[in-house]
Amino acid sequence: MHLGEKMATLEENIPPRSTLKQQRFFINERYVDLIVVSTDEFRYRSQNELIETGIKHEKYMKTTQSGLERIFPNKLFRWSYESQCIPRVVMLSGVPGIGKTTLMKKFVYDWVTEKLFQRFTLVFYFRLRDLNQLAEVSLEELILEQYPYLESHLENILQNPEMLLFIFDGLDESNHQMDFRSCKPCYDTKWRENVGVIVVNLVRQSLLKDCSVLITTRPTKLASIDTDFFQRITEITGFRHGDRKVYFQRFFENEELSEKAFHYVVQNDTLYTFCYIPSYCWIICTVLSMCFRAQPTNTDQLLLSLPKTVTQLFATFVANILANHNLTKADADIAKELLTPVGWMAEYGVMNHILVFEERDLESFSVTSDKHLFTCFMVESGQPPDVNYSFLHLILQEFFAALVHFMNYKPDKLQEITSLHNDGHSEMLLRFLCGLSDSSTRSMLKPYVGELSAKASRDVTNWLKQKSEEQRSGDKTKLLNVFYCLHESRNWALVLQSIGSNTDIDISEVPLTPLDCSVLSFILNTCEVTEEVNLNSCHIRNEGLIKLGPTLGTIKNLRYN
Repeated sequence: MHLGEKMATLEENIPPRSTLKQQRFFINERYVDLIVVSTDEFRYRSQNELIETGIKHEKYMKTTQSGLERIFPNKLFRWSYESQCIPRVVMLSGVPGIGKTTLMKKFVYDWVTEKLFQRFTLVFYFRLRDLNQLAEVSLEELILEQYPYLESHLENILQNPEMLLFIFDGLDESNHQMDFRSCKPCYDTKWRENVGVIVVNLVRQSLLKDCSVLITTRPTKLASIDTDFFQRITEITGFRHGDRKVYFQRFFENEELSEKAFHYVVQNDTLYTFCYIPSYCWIICTVLSMCFRAQPTNTDQLLLSLPKTVTQLFATFVANILANHNLTKADADIAKELLTPVGWMAEYGVMNHILVFEERDLESFSVTSDKHLFTCFMVESGQPPDVNYSFLHLILQEFFAALVHFMNYKPDKLQEITSLHNDGHSEMLLRFLCGLSDSSTRSMLKPYVGELSAKASRDVTNWLKQKSEEQRSGDKTKLLNVFYCLHESRNWALVLQSIGSNTDIDISEVPLTPLDCSVLSFILNTCEVTEEVNLNSCHIRNEGLIKLGPTLGTIKNLRYN
């Protein structure tokens, strides 16, 4: 009964003073199936995990039937062909916002309603971020802290570990050290140890041998731990095309608006690619609904106001939230004063791979948590004194990490970020920096946070020009990343200056997705004339060729096989 009530409903985070109505719904009425596949792709990740997974998403959809084993929820703890056993310990990975926690809630609710996992007598669900403040604790104490009503039955329950399932949600959000290879053993459920030691010993089956354990995490965290003890490793790959359309329909409810919004996103490759993430769908739908309300009748003006790039999408999102606070020109300084420390904290989190912040983090960056604007962009969880905070979405955190360099220009800090171009985790932050170098994108925020630094814009533009020239004859994948940055900047003059006309572009042997082709098309169209483009062994599918089609006439010599 306790779990049934806790897991039966889902609630969307709606910023205060938003004109959107709070969405609360039963999980079975709103939940859309997510694709889960067996994978070891995490071992080879090098780029920003969100970009990397977006690039691979369509490939997953096409290879699930052949190369990848799709794992349906009712088969998660059934025979695994990869490990040749019935798995007891399973890892489920997925990028932020892909639906890991929602899927866990659905799993538990289906167990409660006798639709799933009926081989288990009891399911214990823990969010690891809620356990960060715990010091040493025994397994029994850990269970009773969240499920105190089991105290008189716990001894009998633990006598049959093969009937128990422990779910630990959010390994990447845990502050406890978990060394799956050399952690000290723990055999007694009454022994008091660090939470990380308890979890690791459940995974290693030293503690409660034959119990089942399901852990969720981000792919980047998974790549840094020893996974030998997991008998099945899976990844959530998100929404398919049809699922995305269903999400839009349920969000807008109005069929005409739903069709209009979805058609616009399908036409915008950059936005559509990221729609495989449910929470990203929510952000896009939120922004488009705001735009539709602002321009309900003037179609031409509406099309001009809609975001064209990911940077513009988040600039519009932030601008609309600030607009709902009825900020005057005089209030812009106040908003800027509050959001600047939030931005520096966001940047620190991005560069150190931190998603969850504690009170001490807020204090060290002088962030004020009791202001309305703070609660618009950050979510609070836990109970005092063990409260922690996270941004509505990781990409929003990355956006603020870039925006702060324009709100509070510090040349040395900006140079430090741009010097990390080779670090794949900073790719999205760098794209946002390039996007905000565009004056028209910055103008979306000017009424609410005041003038944004033109000096920062010049620094980013100079860096992007330098990188474009460096990569012309360098790493082809990095050249493609530069093209993405140029695309976000919307700076046609910079493309001509750095890439130039009558030049050669060689990205051969780099597999190109349809989105890559769309970005390349932007570059070629801007250059007007290109001497030679080498696309040999790029494995471009029909959809990508369609994107490139209108610009092929600008190429004097095309090499393609």
